[in-house]
Amino acid sequence: MSKKKDKIWRINASYKDEAVIQEIAENLGISTALTKIIVNRGYKTVSDAESFIKKNQEVLHDPFLLNDMDMAVDRIILAIEKREKITIYGDFDVDGVTSVTILFMYLKRAGANVEYYIPSRHTEGYGVSNSAIDKISGGGTNLIITVDTGVTAVDETEYAKSLGIDVIVTDHHECTEVLPNAIAVINPKRNDTTYPFPSLAGVGVAFKLLCALEQRISGLEMIDATRRIAHKYSDLAAIGTVADVMPVVDENRILISLGLSVAEKTDKIGLAALIEHCRNGEGKNNYRSKQKKKISSLFVSYMLAPRINAAGRMGSADMAVELLLSEDLRAAEKQSLNLCEMNRERQAKENKMTDEAYAMLEKNGENEDLIIILDGDDWHQGVLGIVSSRVTERYGLPSIMISFEANEDPKDMEAIGKGSGRSVIGVNMVNALHSCSDLLERYGGHELAAGLTIKRKNLNEFRKRMNEFVKKSFSGVEPTQYMDIDCELECKDIGMELVSELGYLEPYGTANQQPVFALRNAVISDVIPVGMNRHLKLVITKDSYSFTAMMFATSPEMFTMCVGDEADIAFTLDINEFNGVTSVQISVKDIKPSDRTVQFELINEDLYEKSRDGESDLSAEYVVPERDDFGEVYRFLLSSARMGIEIYRYSRLLNDILKSNSSSKINYVKLKNIIKVFRELNIVAIEEFDEFSFHFRIVFSKTKTNLEKSNILKKLKSMYPKR
Repeated sequence: MSKKKDKIWRINASYKDEAVIQEIAENLGISTALTKIIVNRGYKTVSDAESFIKKNQEVLHDPFLLNDMDMAVDRIILAIEKREKITIYGDFDVDGVTSVTILFMYLKRAGANVEYYIPSRHTEGYGVSNSAIDKISGGGTNLIITVDTGVTAVDETEYAKSLGIDVIVTDHHECTEVLPNAIAVINPKRNDTTYPFPSLAGVGVAFKLLCALEQRISGLEMIDATRRIAHKYSDLAAIGTVADVMPVVDENRILISLGLSVAEKTDKIGLAALIEHCRNGEGKNNYRSKQKKKISSLFVSYMLAPRINAAGRMGSADMAVELLLSEDLRAAEKQSLNLCEMNRERQAKENKMTDEAYAMLEKNGENEDLIIILDGDDWHQGVLGIVSSRVTERYGLPSIMISFEANEDPKDMEAIGKGSGRSVIGVNMVNALHSCSDLLERYGGHELAAGLTIKRKNLNEFRKRMNEFVKKSFSGVEPTQYMDIDCELECKDIGMELVSELGYLEPYGTANQQPVFALRNAVISDVIPVGMNRHLKLVITKDSYSFTAMMFATSPEMFTMCVGDEADIAFTLDINEFNGVTSVQISVKDIKPSDRTVQFELINEDLYEKSRDGESDLSAEYVVPERDDFGEVYRFLLSSARMGIEIYRYSRLLNDILKSNSSSKINYVKLKNIIKVFRELNIVAIEEFDEFSFHFRIVFSKTKTNLEKSNILKKLKSMYPKR
């Protein structure tokens, strides 16, 4: 596997009219830093910037603009009036769970005879199946309404019809050329769509169905019917939309904003219990807190969504629906704690599988693959997508994780594997899977995330053809990861005032990301492992300022910089509330040696490369290390190892050596030659991260090593004889 590639930073400085920036800042009473972010996101006048901040430009569109909405409403009202049995068929993720919940709640209140069905992730997999339809038919269902699924269920819809069951599809996934022959297919991504916004979540489509039903049943004007539905159901609609990583633009932005506000005072007992457990600890006898964490899109993404998702990943998604439908406080608190416990179990399995995936990639060594496809016999199917996301983030390549755990004999060529994949910009995962459809049992999803089932016998050919597809997608261009920076800051800018102002930009999400800032030429003063070595706390200093910053999902082994290094840091800002104390939370998104460090290293690396090949006119005294030089470096590394330092950049090591001994004759070229000899003779075990940094371990030996046996040293002496 190729080594992780550094991200290329792209500083957003598309608009540089300082006079306009100052005018907007003064008129709206906001900081220059916030104004730069707003104008670089396309709002370049006072009125446009104000509209963005106040969310004046977004509207909720008429639900009847969605194809087939009128037919769906007519059929559902008929089912309610005739007391026909309705089954809501959903998916097992947060989008599916919230979709099922709001439609079930509404139909129940409308007097419908309604139940819901969510397939098991582990035994049934994603989507509508004939076996599930058989179960539903056995219960006397007359009408199936799919939510967050169903748009590719062409054959399954025909099967339901053959059993006398009508089907209404509501979905938001990519459509194939042929739509199901259902009563209605409501999907804003239809090729013939008449809807102005294609990026609703599954729960967003369900929300629009409720608005249409409410308008027809109540006789209210559409705006009033929508307000009524928003007041009652926008909290869950917002949670599902954020969790499914939908773009936070157009009506998604206003739906999420409304929903997060409603969630703060939700009347849903189960949701309230889960929110409180997320805020104040999971059953740790501090259930009521004086200070409540704000329910933001980040709170949903990192706190609520993983716990709701845990039900479907580790057990049954029904548990999450039951919690959200609960009307009993004691039962809701117990159910909420169960989800929290499931989430901890999910985290443990996720960490174990991630470690195994990284180990497999390191064992495989470097290769030319442009998509990572790994399989395991006992990997838990519920965490495949999460691990795939982490692998893609680390290596900058599309990835697919496949598990054969559900088979009696996972090694059998007919064994069925279930997989989940994540992609990068430039590679449409659904299209990639479609190109291999003859090798797959089932597949579906989005451009950047998809699921599949495959027989083991097709795995090798699948890897080959997926690589061919990805290579064509990249068109011969090396895949690159970018880090988009909204604004560079100075230390004086980092504080609660700016963090509070950033609330104007919320809610965050795709197409309206949380701002990323850059701080240049800061010094790493301390590196502290936390969370059982899975995260790092960094102490960052510059000028007279000092900050602590969290670097999540980065172990000490993965961190290639060390104390004393000068770095450029990309980070986000948030509010951290702990034990009643509010402070600025700095989260590191990327870190790299400062530009001036890199320039120093590049100049010296060029000198080293030329001297190694005998192409420089440097003197032997500058290039060829003496025995005393070897001893000095060895003693310094030994001292560093005793202090727990195991990673160095060559430039940093040189700086520290010269600091400790001002009369030292060590330079960059000589130092690198010494380290190469140490590795050659196994005096010090060296693992290079790249040409600039390495991990080391002292190798203790009972006998002295003869440096004259080094081929590297012999070659250097022959090229640079002493005068």
